[in-house]
Amino acid sequence: MERKKKEVIRLERESVIPVLKPKLIMTLANLIEHGTDRAEFLKLCKRIEYTIRAWYFLQFEDMMQLYSLFDPVSGAKKLEQQNLSPTEIHVLEQNFLTFLFQVMDKSNFKITSEEEIDVALSGQYLLNIPIKVDESKLDKELLKTYFADHPRENLPDFSDKYIIFRRGIGIDKTTDYFVMEKVDMLIGRFWGFLLRVTRLDKFFDKSRGQHKKDLKKKDDLNSEEDQDDLFVERIRLEKMDISFKNLLRKTTIQEPTFDRIIVVYREATPKSKTDRGIYIKHFKNIPMADLEIVLPEKKNPGLTPKDWVTFLVSAVVGLVAVLGSVKMPKIDLWVIFAVLSTVVGYCAKTYFTFQQNMAAYQNLITQSMYDKQLDSGKGTLLHLCDDVIQQEVKEIIISFFILMEQGNATRQDLDLRCEGLIKEEFGESCNFDVDDAVGKLEKLGIVARDSLGRYFCVALKRANEIIGTTTEELVLKANQGVMTNP
Repeated sequence: MERKKKEVIRLERESVIPVLKPKLIMTLANLIEHGTDRAEFLKLCKRIEYTIRAWYFLQFEDMMQLYSLFDPVSGAKKLEQQNLSPTEIHVLEQNFLTFLFQVMDKSNFKITSEEEIDVALSGQYLLNIPIKVDESKLDKELLKTYFADHPRENLPDFSDKYIIFRRGIGIDKTTDYFVMEKVDMLIGRFWGFLLRVTRLDKFFDKSRGQHKKDLKKKDDLNSEEDQDDLFVERIRLEKMDISFKNLLRKTTIQEPTFDRIIVVYREATPKSKTDRGIYIKHFKNIPMADLEIVLPEKKNPGLTPKDWVTFLVSAVVGLVAVLGSVKMPKIDLWVIFAVLSTVVGYCAKTYFTFQQNMAAYQNLITQSMYDKQLDSGKGTLLHLCDDVIQQEVKEIIISFFILMEQGNATRQDLDLRCEGLIKEEFGESCNFDVDDAVGKLEKLGIVARDSLGRYFCVALKRANEIIGTTTEELVLKANQGVMTNP
């Protein structure tokens, strides 16, 4: 089945290192020639991780304590026990959001921007029905207050009600016959042909022209090239040449996915209630075009006002055309048949398409609840805390390894070398966050700058001496002693 011009989506490359920490450490260790140096390097990696965990422990503990007051399950009772004033509660919830957004940034989650939302929803994948959020069921003060105190650029229009974080890009492919979808497209094309034959297309030119204009804007957005950005292809039925010959053939469609999605919101509650629960939901592998399935408080979908207007316009225009043909001296049955076929066919197309899309919508919602939702609430926060530690440890280890093996480097050179190492050894690409890495290395005291401003590292053995024996190592030794001497 032939496809028309490729549809490519441009996305900003992320800083997340898509390599598991154990694999990263062992791969780098195997690149070290001498066994003693390799052992020192493995010891250093453990001490770096233990130290980073200790640094973040108090911050994460404070965040978890704050969230216990706003947990939708048990937070209301704890708030009641604290006997706090509304002002104090307001301060605490804003403090929690500050912690949460900091952890999101450290975990390399980004707020989905207005442009990314527009590009994602400019196409269709498995969800082909308009989904709307019931905004009356969502609180509009929590996030609005936060962004008033912590302004950010390019926030989506709904940022006062809920916020969507995203991280990682993947690809989802679906192979199926898509018979109903293909039939729907063929009916749509036949409908357009009948409109042109009966000259009824002038009633719909305006809406179609506006649609094309909007798509052109999105195409312009996608066509901008940036060598640091990530390009992923979207393969849709709408861009394929569909005919009765390939109606019963299997077809593969493809859609870029957001590898991880986190949605934060609060439900609207009467002022008399003390429930101030903050919902945090974590999803995986969400197709961009089906992003609506993760939205909170979705309305039950139905026929859109446009569908109803089209129904009425089609019926009125068809009735007028039929009456006009009947009043003519010579009745043209073919014209009457064409008009009636057009009206009935389009109405049937709209109805059956809606029923099919409703079934697909219910299936996707069920799938998002059981297959694609990873966690929520406290579980998501614990996952984020571990993500922060894992990413920072990997950044520090890679930066130290490059300085150890390749010598002194400027900040820019170190950044490029780290990205090159990840690409060469693991076949992965990322926008390495060198500033955060060298900042932590300097704080650890194992990296400094020379007179030219270039970064250099101390020897492996000296690095281990500077960090020193960690509490975790002492506990492990104590446990080993207990096991060997029962």
